[in-house]
Amino acid sequence: MPIVTIALATHRDIPDLERRAAAIASRHAVESLRKRADLTSVLVTRAEPSAWFVGGPSLAEQGKASVWLEIKVVDGTNTKEEKEGFVAAIFAGFAELLGDLHPESYVHVHEVSADAYGFGGLTQERRYVAGRLGVDPTPR
Repeated sequence: MPIVTIALATHRDIPDLERRAAAIASRHAVESLRKRADLTSVLVTRAEPSAWFVGGPSLAEQGKASVWLEIKVVDGTNTKEEKEGFVAAIFAGFAELLGDLHPESYVHVHEVSADAYGFGGLTQERRYVAGRLGVDPTPR
């Protein structure tokens, strides 16, 4: 649990790009936000630099790459400093991977309510309460 979505655009041919992008996101979710690696899911999509516009011109016209990364976490589970560290680490990681990263590349940490978010058919709120009570969260 968290879910990370990444859209990226680059004019460079980077071997294993999706796997490397997912690794950056997963590593920093664990290191910066204290999330469990085994519960972190990442979806990576590519966009054509000619279809991504910043300040008017496309990334292709500017000769730049860009990334837009969103991560969903349960509200209140991370400090401002942890989120700030995550944003900085993600930007640095993608600047290293993509090379010519446009400064208008974005990282968004979505904090969502525990009762409106979950996986495996159970909300995070249900998992939390069950954990506090020491019971199995699975409905019978």
